[in-house]
Order: sequence, then structure tokens, then C-alpha cells
Amino acid sequence: MAIQIIEILGRSTQGITRPFKCRGEDGQIYFVKGHGAGKRSLIAEYVGGTLARAFGLPVADLAIVEVPQELVKWYGGNDANELGAGLAFGSKAVPHVQEFSISHIPQVNTQVRKDVVVFDWWLHNADRTLSEKGGNPNLLWDALHSRLAVIDHNQAFDVDFNAQLFAQSHIFHADFINVLNDWVECESYCDRLAAAFAEFESACDNVPSEWWMIDDGVPTSLDYNAARSILSRYLTNDFWRVV
Repeated sequence: MAIQIIEILGRSTQGITRPFKCRGEDGQIYFVKGHGAGKRSLIAEYVGGTLARAFGLPVADLAIVEVPQELVKWYGGNDANELGAGLAFGSKAVPHVQEFSISHIPQVNTQVRKDVVVFDWWLHNADRTLSEKGGNPNLLWDALHSRLAVIDHNQAFDVDFNAQLFAQSHIFHADFINVLNDWVECESYCDRLAAAFAEFESACDNVPSEWWMIDDGVPTSLDYNAARSILSRYLTNDFWRVV
């Protein structure tokens, strides 16, 4: 059951898709991505976020939300068209957070850093970079509790994924190298990936059917079989091979 949005509070100035800050009928605040994000992005967000939760990452709670047409009309302007009416992706706002910076990296638990980079490797998600030259880690830092919040999986299931570039540019690339050099840890991760992979089909089943098709009846560019093939790599001997 989709959560009804009852109020549009504004639009985020951060992130490429600039999600809308909305209030749901449950009283919770959600960052909502709608028409402007694109259907492929919405599928990747929902499926990727669901798998991240199953894998054990500290991700923000997610939900399918519904934006009423009358609310969009009331909001008005070009931004209203970017949100659009109908079913959208919602990520529950995380309290006490700030943008993640390089200075926060040493404060993140080593196991959590490894979990994030291994999961992104599995999901073919290269959209988590940060260096002295800049980047976009798609992470938030809860300063009150000194913990990480993982967001944004809209670039997951990238068929043009560059393994070498990922191993060099991911914000936690140093931890990834440590995992690759520890076959015992690799085997342990494969068990966790198997448990998360078990949720793939049900996650896809819960994706709104209209997200799988673009307006003229052509399937969206995120293909179910291609995504499943990407995730199935953990079963092969080459999964941990960068080159």
C-alpha cells in the first residue's frame, strides 16, 4: 500500500535529482523522487534500497508513495511537473544528519565501510565518490550518534560499469582492496550477498508496473534480466576480480 503524500514542503537543493521534501499521511517526512527522476532511476532506487536493507546497510527507510493530482496543481510551477502525480519513490528523512565529508571517513566503522563498497561493487553502483577534488558520496553523517546513513541507488545496475575505475574512485576504495586480499572475508560476503539476492524477485514484484514502461509502451532501460545477471556475478569465480 502506497503512502499518501499530504503536503509538499519544498525541494532539496542537493543531489542531481533534487528530491521533494514531503509529508506523508503517516506524519513522516519523505524525500520524494517522481517524474523528473525518470522511471529507470525510480526502479533502481527501490530495488537497490531494498537489497541494501537486506544486506544490512544503514539505509534510510524507503517506501512507494502516492502524490495526488490536486496537490501537484496546488504546488504549481515547473517544479510541480518534475514531481508529477501518481506513484513515486520516497526515502524517509533521517534526523541529525549533515553532508558527508572526507573528514568523516575515519569515523566510519571499518566493517561498515567494507559493507558499503562491497555492496556497490555487487550492485554495479559507481555513484559514490569523494576525494580532495570533490565528488558525490551519496552518504549522510549522523553527528549526534556518529553513524552513517546510505542514500541514493539511482545509478545502480550500470551495464557500462568500469571495474577498474570503481576500484580507484569509490569513496571506500582502500577498504575494498583489503577485502579483495582476504579470501575468508570474500566467502563470508558471498553468504550475505546470497541472502540479499533472495529478496531481488520480491523487490521487483513490488515495483509499480507503470515504472517498467515508458509512455509509448517501450520498456524502460532497466531490464529485469540484465539486473539479475549483474547480481548473479557473486556466484562466479570472477566476481572478486577487478581486471
